[in-house]
Parts: sequence; C-alpha cells; structure tokens
Amino acid sequence: MNLLGSDPFSRSPSYLDEDILIRKLLLTHDPDGRRLDSELLLLLTEHIMHYATTSEVPVASLVSGLHFGAVAMNESNVEELSSLEPLRQAIYEISIQLLCKCSSEGNLHMRTMVLFDMLGKYNWDEKMALVLAAFVISYGKFRLLMQLNPWHPLAASIAMLKRLPNDLRALKPRFKALSLLVKTMMDVTKCIIKFESLPLSHVELDQEISVAKSYIYVAAYWVIRSAFTCSSQITDLTPMKSEQVRRHSDSTVSAAWELSSLVYRLSRICSCLRRQVDVCHQQLEKKIWEKLLSLFQEVPRDNQEVLDTLFASTNDLPLKDCSSQAKVGVSELNNKVVMLLISKPELLPIEKLLLLVQQTYDHPLNKKYKGSYEIVWVPIPSTNTWTDAEVRSFNLFSNSLPWYSIRLPWLLSSAVVNYVKQAWTYTGEPLMVVLDSKGMVSNSNAIDMVMIWGARAYPFSASGEKVLWEEENWTVQLMIGEIDTLLASWVEEGRNICIYGSENKEWIQELNSKLTEIKSAGVQLEMVYVGKRNLDEHVRNILASIPKENHTDSISFTKIQFFWLRLESMRRSKLRLGKSVDTDHILKEVSALLDFTDKGWAIIGKGSSTDIVKLQGKELVQCLNLFLSSQWGENVANLGFLDAIRGAPEPIPLTEPCSHSNVIPYAKGLLEGTAICEKCKHRMKKFVVFE
Repeated sequence: MNLLGSDPFSRSPSYLDEDILIRKLLLTHDPDGRRLDSELLLLLTEHIMHYATTSEVPVASLVSGLHFGAVAMNESNVEELSSLEPLRQAIYEISIQLLCKCSSEGNLHMRTMVLFDMLGKYNWDEKMALVLAAFVISYGKFRLLMQLNPWHPLAASIAMLKRLPNDLRALKPRFKALSLLVKTMMDVTKCIIKFESLPLSHVELDQEISVAKSYIYVAAYWVIRSAFTCSSQITDLTPMKSEQVRRHSDSTVSAAWELSSLVYRLSRICSCLRRQVDVCHQQLEKKIWEKLLSLFQEVPRDNQEVLDTLFASTNDLPLKDCSSQAKVGVSELNNKVVMLLISKPELLPIEKLLLLVQQTYDHPLNKKYKGSYEIVWVPIPSTNTWTDAEVRSFNLFSNSLPWYSIRLPWLLSSAVVNYVKQAWTYTGEPLMVVLDSKGMVSNSNAIDMVMIWGARAYPFSASGEKVLWEEENWTVQLMIGEIDTLLASWVEEGRNICIYGSENKEWIQELNSKLTEIKSAGVQLEMVYVGKRNLDEHVRNILASIPKENHTDSISFTKIQFFWLRLESMRRSKLRLGKSVDTDHILKEVSALLDFTDKGWAIIGKGSSTDIVKLQGKELVQCLNLFLSSQWGENVANLGFLDAIRGAPEPIPLTEPCSHSNVIPYAKGLLEGTAICEKCKHRMKKFVVFE
C-alpha cells in the first residue's frame, strides 16, 4: 500500500515515506480513554458547511452553536457530547494552529505533526472531527461576513477593516474546489467514524483490522494537512481588494489547482479506506453470526458472553436503565434470567404496554423476584435504517419504561438482527425471548405467559408454562388475575362475583336492576361490567353511566382492556401448546367469551372454585325473574346462591326418571356443590368415571 507519492500531483519529499510517517503518527497517539461524539460533531460541521456554500440562510446560529458548545443539544437521537468546556477549548486551540500561515511544504508538514501532538489524547475519528469543526468555524465566519456585507452595516464595516474583497465572482473556482475538498475530508472522516464504531473487540479480525488502520493513519494525516491548506486559502483572501482578485486570476487558478490535487489524493485514500472498512464490517457480521450460532448450541458458564455478543458495542455500557437513564453494562445482568422484549420502536399499543408493566413491575410478587430477572427492550426498525419517527418513539419509551433497553439500538449489529429474525422468527410482532441465568433460551416467546400470570410465572420457561396450566381450572380467579387490586381482594375473600358484558344499555340496566334487588335482600354479590372484546366509545359511555345510576361496582376502561387482553393471551397460549376447544375446558370457555357477538352474558362464581354459572342474553334475565319470583331466600339458604340460580326455573314434574346425563372432564372442585339438570331442573347425582 502506497498512498503518498503515487499520483501525478505528488511533490512529497522523502521524509513523507509512508512507513516512516505512520511510525511518527503512532508516536503522537496516546488516547486517554475519553469519548467524544464525533458523529454528532461532524453532523453540525456538515450543516455549517452546507449553509456556507449554498448561501441559503445565514450561518450565524450554527457557527455560534459549534463555537460555544451548543452542539451537544443539536440532536436528541444521539449521545450528548461529553464535557463541553474541554471541547470549546480544544476547538479554539486548533483554530489558532490552523490560522498560522505556512510558508513552505516542509513547514506545512511540521505544523501538521504539531497538531497531531496536540490531539494525541483523542481517538482517530475524534481528531478528524475536531479539526474539521475548527476549520469550518473560520470558514463559516468568513462566508457569514460575505453574505451580510452588501446590506448589513456592521458586516460591511468589519469587511472593510478586514479588507475583504466585495466581488467574489472571480474566486468561484477556488471556492468550488475548497468546498469539494472539505466534502472529501468529511467523507474520509465518516469512514473512520464507521470503523471506530465497529465492535471489533468481540471477534478476531487481526489482518483486516491491521490493513484498515494503516489506511486510517495515512487518511488522518492528509485530512489535517488539507485543513491547513484550506485555512491558508481563506487567510490569503482577507487582505485582497476586488481589483487584486481580478488581476490575480493566475494565482486563483493555481490555488484551485492545489486544492483539486488534494481532492484527488484524498478521494483515492477514501476509496481504499471505504472498501477496507466494508471488508471489516462484512467479516465482523459473519463472525458475530457464527459466534451466536455456536453460543446457543452449547451450555455456557454464565450469560455474559451471550449478552456481550448480542449487544456487541464499542462501549462497555451498551444498555441503559430507562427509569434512571443510567448507563449499564451487561455485568448487571450476570446470573439473572433475562427477558428480551423485541419489538418495533413503537413498542406496543398503550393498553398492552400498561398491562405488561402491571404484570411485571407493579405485580404483587415483583418484590419477591426483584433482582432475579430483568427485562431488556430490544427495538428493531421496520427497515434496515431508522427513521426520524422511529428514533422519536424510541426516545419517548426508553425515557419512561421501568426496564432496561439498548442505549443506541441503531448501532445493533445486522448479524444480531438477522439472528433474531431467523432463529427466533421475529416478524414484527412483539416477542419476549427468555434467556436463563446461563444465557440459554428457555422460552422463545413468554409474552402471553407474562400477560396471564405476571411475576408468578418466574422463571418464565416454556416448561413452566405447561406446569402453570396444569395447576389452573376455569375459575373467576383465573379470569380476573391481578388486573385490579379490589377485584383480587374479592376473589381472595371468596365473595360471589358476577362478571357480565354487553353493549345493549337497556339489557344492562335490566340486569343491574335484578342483581341490585338480590343484593338488597342480603345476598353478598359483587358486579363487574367488562363490556365486550372490541371496546369502543359506546362501551366507554356505558361504563361512565354505570356509577351514576348506582347499579354496580365498576373498574376502569383500562382495566377492562386488561381483562380482554388476558383472555386473548390465554387462547394464544393454549393453542400454542396444541390444545383444542374439543378437549380443553378452559380453552373452550375462553373462546366462548371472546367469540360472543351482541348477546349479553354473565358468569357468576367465587374465588378459586370451579363452581360457575354462565348465562346469556334473555335466558339470563328470565332466570333472574324466576329466581326472584320463587322462594329464592330459602333456596339460597339450602343450596347456596349459585345452585339456587341454577334451580331458579320451576322443575318439570317427572312422570318417569330423567335419563339426561352430562360427562365433563374432571377438575379439582367439581365435586363441590349441587349439580342441576339442564332439562328437568332437578338435582343430579354425581359419579366419578375412570378411563
């Protein structure tokens, strides 16, 4: 590789031999570990250069922002520049060096090396960004004066004192060449920034990295040397009068030619560097992919290597605690169950997000398991690049969630994204992949499990999901869960609870009237309205009217959403486990509730008892009418409230024994209470059948 003297414009003396130059540059390089957001600094530099060359708007505010440190607030989607005072001082000192006139090429080389000594504590991308920022401040001030000079008295006075030329038309070739050179310098700097952002420490790419670094050293030298040349060109213009500009057309052409030669040289360097950085990037992605495949096929000692690879970054703190905004390393997750919440940057619909927060962070058992597991949000955009809207969504949610998130998700390795899509079948719908304390996948999607049981489902493994279902029966307790503390207390106390739904306001009023009459007679009964599956404004209005009419106790619209979301999760969970409505009683009952159309329905039960009454539509109101017209008080005392409701219709006189039978799968609690025949309304005898 020889990038110094192989082009026709080269006039480099022998002391610029490439190997010698690289050794000298490395002697000046002694970074102290600080990190400067070079990408953000370069972004503002680009803005100033754009406005300075197009003359679209005055560049005063941008130059002021860069000069006085306001750059840190320019973009909310990237990390703030650290330590503004040292940044201002560094840019000021570099500006002084650049403004010193260079009398010869040897002097230019010497000053370039002096500046490298000054920048020794910075990384290579930071050196470039700082030098470009310092030059653009000077250039921006010059162009600002030229923009304001014709019509602004203050600018005209300053231009006169500086003896700036009024007519710059003859200098257009020089300005054009200068703008092209600065653009090329920025392109080179972008390549260096891209290389420095690669998480190369996570894989072995010694040969590729060595070649790329050699290009970077040479590129850095010529970027800084070109900055001196550009500054000299601006300085030379200052004392020139308009007639001198026109008279010295040959010198203008010569100056433009000098700038063009540097453009040619830097373009070649940039092309070589870009190709090599792309090679490093491709090899890096390949190595990370292979490493992920290997890691998830073996049982590691702990979860650190797995998490290091998933969140591969040049920064030791790739995560952030969303609640405190603190930067966090993967060591905070050591030996914990880690739940990767993978979604679009828009995360989840707000009602699902609120339910997820309640079932984890606000769950009654969260204190018990706190510190045993953590949730990490991994946002993945819809396309390969992040849009401004997606960045805003990420910033909004990552500043308000009670979990961890990736700190700079747009830097997530494409190999990791592809692995998530292929190995974990992520298609855009939210996933919650669970890694056990060793870093192995214990559940490919636990999101429904969390929605149903919350922290009770810890450690959230797929095998644990099966065990939890084996312990469940179709009860009011399962339906309500922990969506509301008041309802949960009713369940725990064993109260009779009537959960009902409809969008027919007249039917609801009639039902409430009957149930209120029953309550007023001393029957302990709590009523909970849950609307319908697809909630709308009509249901919201009905809910708002219920407390006013004093018909029933009610829960909030959000809690009603939680009720239906949990039922949907129950159905998905059961279906994922291969269950069907023909063989699974819970799935049958859940599906029946979810598939109700416009008919009203009610389920009456208590706590964890499987003794449940389910009625719907007119049948429910007729049953309550019959119940109230009979000797229902005596029936409640003898049979209990639920059996009294079942037996409310008058029993049909029997001329002969009723032969109706009903076989249902055994479940704990089914032998309790009284069974009423659906046909004759008489009590039924119970038998246990063994298969």
